[in-house]
Amino acid sequence: PEMKNILVPIDLSSVTNSTVEVAAHFAQGFGAKIWLVHVAAPDPDFVGFGTGPRYVRDQRADELKKEHAQIQSIAEGLRSKGISAEALLVQGPTSATIIDEAGRLEADLIVMGSHGHGAIYKAFVGSVSQQVLGDSTVPVLIIPAKGKE
Repeated sequence: PEMKNILVPIDLSSVTNSTVEVAAHFAQGFGAKIWLVHVAAPDPDFVGFGTGPRYVRDQRADELKKEHAQIQSIAEGLRSKGISAEALLVQGPTSATIIDEAGRLEADLIVMGSHGHGAIYKAFVGSVSQQVLGDSTVPVLIIPAKGKE
């Protein structure tokens, strides 16, 4: 099967670099495009703040700007290696948003990092990579965290 689009959800944590590196190898091998997708948490108003105090909204806007700049620079780094790459910042519930983007971008492969959180975390929160793995219709490559975070 042809591989044109590789979706790489990144959360700007310590697993981001190794995840992007692996995706880059695949992209080079297949001549595919990398779509870096950073899913930002929904705005504070989703969490019962109403419109929220002004400073909370300003702080949030600053965070989003910083995150956007970070993912743009990762995309830039890939492009400097001759890899076609786009960076997108989307807001929403993480796993569902990743699955939606995979469909929208016609992804042939999803490459994502796993955090190796402990059992208690998984029992209460469930891991995003597990949820994506369960819901995806395309192959998902999970890059393990090198050691616990």
